[in-house]
Amino acid sequence: MTCASCVAHVEHGLKDTAGVEKAVVNLATERATVQYDPEKATVPDMLWHVQDVGYDVLTDTVDLPLADVADAGKIITALKAVPGVLNATVTNNQAAVQIIPGAATIGDLRAAIEEAGAHVADDVNGVPIAEPVDREAQARRRELERERTNLIVGVAFTVPLFLLAMAHDLLHSVWMTNSTLNAFFTSPYFGWLLMLLATPVQFYVGRAYHVGAWKAIRHRTANMDVLISIGTNAAYFYSVLVLIGVALGIDFGDHVYFETAAVIITLIKVGKYLEARAKGETSAAIKNLMNLTPKTARVIRKGVESEIPVNAVRVGDVMLVRPGERVPVDGVLLDGASSVDESMLTGESIPVEKHIGDKVMAGTVNKTGAFTFEARKIGKETALAQIVKLVEEAQTSKAPIQKLADQISAVFVPIVLVIALLTFVTWLIFGPSPAFTFALTNAIAVLIIACPCALGLATPTAIMVSTGKGAELGVLIRSGEALETAHKLNTIVLDKTGTLTQGKPMVTDVVIAPTMRVPQLATAGIGVASSDGQMSQGELIKLVASAEKFSEHPVGQAIVDYANAKGLSLAPVVDFGALAGHGIHARVDSREVVIGNDKLMVDQKVNTVALDKLAQKLAGEGKTPMFVAVDGQAAGLIAVADTLKVEARAAVQALQKMGIDVYMLTGDNERTAAAIAKQVGITNVIAQVLPEQKEQKVRALQAEMKGNDKRVVAMVGDGINDAPALAAANVGIALGTGTDVAMEAADITLMRGDLRGVVTAIQLSRATMRTIYVNYFWAFAYNVAGIPIAAGLLYPFFGILLSPIIAAAAMAFSSIFVITNSLRLRNFKPQI
Repeated sequence: MTCASCVAHVEHGLKDTAGVEKAVVNLATERATVQYDPEKATVPDMLWHVQDVGYDVLTDTVDLPLADVADAGKIITALKAVPGVLNATVTNNQAAVQIIPGAATIGDLRAAIEEAGAHVADDVNGVPIAEPVDREAQARRRELERERTNLIVGVAFTVPLFLLAMAHDLLHSVWMTNSTLNAFFTSPYFGWLLMLLATPVQFYVGRAYHVGAWKAIRHRTANMDVLISIGTNAAYFYSVLVLIGVALGIDFGDHVYFETAAVIITLIKVGKYLEARAKGETSAAIKNLMNLTPKTARVIRKGVESEIPVNAVRVGDVMLVRPGERVPVDGVLLDGASSVDESMLTGESIPVEKHIGDKVMAGTVNKTGAFTFEARKIGKETALAQIVKLVEEAQTSKAPIQKLADQISAVFVPIVLVIALLTFVTWLIFGPSPAFTFALTNAIAVLIIACPCALGLATPTAIMVSTGKGAELGVLIRSGEALETAHKLNTIVLDKTGTLTQGKPMVTDVVIAPTMRVPQLATAGIGVASSDGQMSQGELIKLVASAEKFSEHPVGQAIVDYANAKGLSLAPVVDFGALAGHGIHARVDSREVVIGNDKLMVDQKVNTVALDKLAQKLAGEGKTPMFVAVDGQAAGLIAVADTLKVEARAAVQALQKMGIDVYMLTGDNERTAAAIAKQVGITNVIAQVLPEQKEQKVRALQAEMKGNDKRVVAMVGDGINDAPALAAANVGIALGTGTDVAMEAADITLMRGDLRGVVTAIQLSRATMRTIYVNYFWAFAYNVAGIPIAAGLLYPFFGILLSPIIAAAAMAFSSIFVITNSLRLRNFKPQI
């Protein structure tokens, strides 16, 4: 595809396929995303319609050796059901599968075959079965090589042609005085020499445009190829006609335009070569992600260690990873410990400590110790593969802003052809002598300067670069629409638990009652009191943690974790009992310990007057105070809270500086919610919200106005109960540390679970939209100003005309400008 008109033609071809509901074609990636009813449409049907409008689709054939083949028909059916498979045959224990590169992998085919009751060999004559060659990358490399070859040939013939033509036209007074030069430039063979130099450029370097134009015209469409082919052929064949006329004594004019045709094609090839290189750079981020997975894995089967292709790994395999190696698939650590660099997936530069039971992800780097792990997710199921899939889907999606460009592109080339024809006729009638050549050069300039490419590339190149950059920063953007909407956000709703806070309670305060004194209990295992007989904090924590170690409540677990972190040994417990909604009681080393709320203390007839004010103060700070009574006497207070994330306040302040209203959504009571909101700097609090009410609150905000504008709301959450609100918001943002349900419902996923990712996502969206606006301004301004000037609109007033050669240079530059402007997004850095 060469321009936005091509995009429209392929989309129309796909949409003409019965059963196709939606088709989106991306010019920058040269990919089509199709939504269809599998009962009405097949992939081969779609391929036929694409080919019917004059375009081809890359395919590849994979050969797989089979074992235990009982029913070949069943295997063929299973293979054809794999997305991306076009056709499959099975003969002589060999499966030949035609696939769309990138849409189906060896792992997908292997799984389908095994479900059909057969098996795929891991190797053929000792040679492992590898993934098929990346035909898409191969095609892009060939395209770049082809453009480079064309450019070299074009320059080799065009430079001498141009110099000779310019010397003939501009250095007339010089060569007229030199008999040798005069004889050369006035020779009847001089024009034929120019044609000899121009012909390879016209029909070898420019052949793709002529073939493309023929295909387009044959299918009753028009694209950029048509404009270039008509323009250059007009200049070339008119010049041939002039030479024939001179030879036959017929006056068709006395000036040839071979250099014009050749320079136009060569300049466009300069642009296409630079464009092909730049387009490759726009997808660099996704290529880097795809290259993170190692090609082989070290597997231990039946006690034997062997190295196999990563596509041969099965769920349940035990894998060995040594220091410095990449993890091949997702799994759970079985033995050993290490620190793992996950920065390529999360953007977090500090390695993460891994111990038995922890998850490891494909593509991450083992930094220190060796470990074994069990494979849990392979192939397309790994987190890395899902990230790649999300980024690819985002890059091939269309942002709403692109609709205008698509509408213009659909009629752009026909309108340009009409303008060129009107230009030719107008100047043929009213132009200065020689009117024909004057009209011809202006019509050619109109055809050449018009550039639907810039329109077609303005949005997709920016989206490709920004979504790739987002992935590098740990921000996964699901679609172009989400990326565009994010720049309009003026309201952010933050769920409290797990979003603003750590998501699990932690001990924040330990207070000893001033009247609490303990006897010497060294033999009881609790420890001794301080020198004045006052109970110490360590002693209180030992008592409470010992009692709570049998509790399943998160608050009790937080106290036990706190004691373990302090290195305190816990004492034996008997007579443990839970008092639902109030607390617990237990006997710890012959002492009666009661832990719970104020109501429990009243029920137990424990006097807490000395601690009541402090308890109220702690509650006012958003903490949960728990009274501790020992042997019927108030012993102290332990406060537990779901503590704020370290970056929460900085993220909220950054959002507020960007002019965004920040709301906190929580099920806490008003007092506790206000205390937590105050700590983080949020003034808008929606408290006492039940999980099922979150969606209603988001919709209520969307119905409000912020000044003269409607609220555009983003919901940020991490739990299952956040999913409806995430889906209802204009943009749903899920934390990668949360549930799969939340991430499925979200438009943007923050891999690190760091709230500063929200700021990064919005800033990246705003930077992307600024880039797209600049791209569109250039594309529209260029065409709106360039076409009238090329048509000679300024000639009657200022005597200004635009040479077709200058028009070709401008056209080539327009696409390069759009792509290089989009590539600037690779340098984006969040400001926080």
